[in-house]
Amino acid sequence: MRRARLRFNACFFTLLRFSGAFRDFVLSLDLRLIAGIQAWRWAGLGFLSLYAHNVLPGFFALPAGLGDMAVGFAAPWIILSLVRDPRFAASRAFVRWNVLGILDLVVAVGLGTLGATLSSGAPGEVSTGPMATLPLLVIPAFLVPLFVMLHTAALLQSRQLRARA
Repeated sequence: MRRARLRFNACFFTLLRFSGAFRDFVLSLDLRLIAGIQAWRWAGLGFLSLYAHNVLPGFFALPAGLGDMAVGFAAPWIILSLVRDPRFAASRAFVRWNVLGILDLVVAVGLGTLGATLSSGAPGEVSTGPMATLPLLVIPAFLVPLFVMLHTAALLQSRQLRARA
C-alpha cells in the first residue's frame, strides 16, 4: 500500500517537473473544483465513528478525523471566496488552508504508520490494521495521494498568481 501511494505521488511530481504540457494542465484546473473536491474530507467524521466503535485507536482516529473535517468544513468558504474574487487564490489564507490540508494528511499517514509499526497484534487490540483492508484501504492508497495532488495544484496556481501580481 505504501509503495503504491509513493509511486502514485512520484509519477505526479515527476510529470509536474518534467512535462510542460502536464504542468500547464495542472495550472489550468479550476480552483473552485479543486476546493470543492476537498469538501469530501468532511467524511473524516467516519474516523471518529470508527474510534467510538473501537475499530481504530484514538491516537490516530481523532487527529486524522478532526483534521479532515476541518479542511472539509472550510472548503465551502474557500470556494465562496474564490467565486467572489478569483485573486483570493493568491492570499495567505488560501495558501494556509492548502498547507494545513497537506500537513493533516502527512500527520494522519504518519500516525497510521506508527500505529501499525507499534501494534503488538494481541487479541482484542485496537490498531490501525483496518486501514490496510478494504474498504478503508481506499483512503490511504487513493484518496490521500489525490488530496495531496489537489492541494499541490492549488498551491502552484496560487504561486503563479502571486508572481503575476
